[in-house]
Amino acid sequence: MKETAKQIKDKFFELGVEIPIGDIEGRLDKLITKFRVPIDEARRSVVNYFLKEHNIAKSDYFAGQSEPPQGESPQVNTADILEADRWVSLRGKIVQLWDNNHESISQVGLIGDESGTIKFTKWARDDLPDVEEGKCYLFTNVISNEWNGRININLNKNSSIEELDEDMDIDVPGPSTESPQVNAADISEVDKWVCLRGKIVQLWDNDHESISQVGLIGDESGTIKFTNWQSAELPDVEEGKCYLFSNAISSEWNGRININLNKNSSIEEIDEDIEVGTSDVTFTGALVDIQSGSGLIKRCPECNRALTKGACTEHGKVEGLYDLRIKAIMDDGIVTQEALLNREFTEQVGGITLDDAIAMAADALDQAVVLDMIKKKLIGRYYTVTGAKFERILVDSIDQESQVDSALIDGLLAELVVA
Repeated sequence: MKETAKQIKDKFFELGVEIPIGDIEGRLDKLITKFRVPIDEARRSVVNYFLKEHNIAKSDYFAGQSEPPQGESPQVNTADILEADRWVSLRGKIVQLWDNNHESISQVGLIGDESGTIKFTKWARDDLPDVEEGKCYLFTNVISNEWNGRININLNKNSSIEELDEDMDIDVPGPSTESPQVNAADISEVDKWVCLRGKIVQLWDNDHESISQVGLIGDESGTIKFTNWQSAELPDVEEGKCYLFSNAISSEWNGRININLNKNSSIEEIDEDIEVGTSDVTFTGALVDIQSGSGLIKRCPECNRALTKGACTEHGKVEGLYDLRIKAIMDDGIVTQEALLNREFTEQVGGITLDDAIAMAADALDQAVVLDMIKKKLIGRYYTVTGAKFERILVDSIDQESQVDSALIDGLLAELVVA
């Protein structure tokens, strides 16, 4: 994200406009982190915002960059695609289709020919036909792109897909033997096959049909996000237990490295207790949103997972136990940060006990009234939270700030209006 912000800043500087790098990074971070917008889409949105603000024509900003082709682009091999912003056509075989839960992406995976493989992304908005793993296609008028130092291709409204009645012998990327065992902190590159021994620190609520489980696994060196895809048909894991993940593949999302468990992977429970390395952080900012799944919830009495429509993903329909929590989004004017407040701190800042919340929901015949009350009381107020940071901060102390810089308030309000 920092490199993307720098590229945008440098381009505007060439046009005689100097935009603070923090302004660019702040908008990118809000789109990518809070609204889960893919980075290419976030880049376009931020560029368009500043073009409009400074009354600059798109043609001036994009001058010198590759324009869509008038006819059919030259057909090349994957190994010949070495630079970004190049229009090409490519004949190849779909080697892999990757699991994807981003609504803006239709399909993402690898296409290959005799010279090698390259990642492709097909966007939902462009209404192109789906491709199938193992079949061969001609991709016409696709544009190359660079991400994290790797060249890939994107299909868009200028592209077309034609199925070919032929076959190609392509090497499928994957682990030929068991991957090396590493520490969580050592997983710093994408597309690396690894084995990881660790403890399940958190399991996150998940409503994506393609994902079996998502959460954090950690060892003595730190923690890393993992995703167990439904298509892998692997066993579920339990919070607090230790496992060996074999042949997991690393990837990156929102500037963070994570690991994915797929059909090449395996999960083995191990009989040991691993001390997970953590460090406390402090964050001060406005509480700008409270996510769904907050307020008065019910948990499974067997595994403590939050229930969805009265059911546990592991144990089915159960008689749940009431609990309180807040999944907060905080903003310090530069970045947003998720924070999780358990029952103790929800009662503290919300000014309501669990028994009061249960009674309130019973009177209204609706659990949502508790969340509505909490939102009205907390959103817009400033807090300092401290706790162990994984993806979100697990709050172990929280204090309301009585005085906040008025300039910071104005800036945050302006950001919220734009969003």
